[in-house]
Amino acid sequence: MLGDSATLAWSNLGLWSAPAQTYVQACEQLAEHLAQSIQLTAQDHLLDLGCGHGASLQYWAQHYAVQHIEAVEIQTACIEKIQQQALACVHAAHQRSFMNLNAECFEQKFDAIVCLDALYHYDLKKFMVQIPALLQSKGRIGFHYLLFNDNWSKASFLSKQRDQYLLKLADVQLQHLMYQTELEHVLTLHGFEQIQIQILSEPVLGGFAQYVQQELQLHGFQHDLNALKIQMTAKLCQQLFQERRIDYVQVTATLA
Repeated sequence: MLGDSATLAWSNLGLWSAPAQTYVQACEQLAEHLAQSIQLTAQDHLLDLGCGHGASLQYWAQHYAVQHIEAVEIQTACIEKIQQQALACVHAAHQRSFMNLNAECFEQKFDAIVCLDALYHYDLKKFMVQIPALLQSKGRIGFHYLLFNDNWSKASFLSKQRDQYLLKLADVQLQHLMYQTELEHVLTLHGFEQIQIQILSEPVLGGFAQYVQQELQLHGFQHDLNALKIQMTAKLCQQLFQERRIDYVQVTATLA
């Protein structure tokens, strides 16, 4: 239903700058925006966390000529697919949770770490504890997250309960979310500086919801589990974008 039949398929929300975009183009644009923001280069030793089916690994190699990538993904089928493709740039594909990382897992420290459209399913505070030991001095990190904005504090109890319910259906725990000042504090606590936080709610949440709505109008409802999950995710995106209490953000920072 999402519109990428490639072996190393994309599976993120996408960054939608035009209604006529394809799903693959939107996914690539989300990756491209993150890569530009951390100034990814061909010389970087890159760690890609939660890489899914591996489309991002191929993208870094093709568009940035990155030659040394290590990948972490918890799903067995995804790791097997990546290994079967035998991409020259991928020096290792580790099957494990990116919430369970240690420096011994990897060949060396990294110049850059990316986590594309995945980290908001987890506890950022616990995640960040692991990261400084994996990065070189002046190493960069880039990821996406969900943050409360000022509207959250003004929202009614029922509105918050509804948001919490929808987030839980998408495997996002409300207690893991925070305000921007707290996120900045967490990053600073772990030695990061040059922190940049960019709100992408409209092109990501609004864009994905609109895309799925258009697909439903063209093809009708599908009732397999995967399609239902996509439709539920789109409903959550629409809710978050319309109510504007929780923002979808891109976060980048540099280790001091």
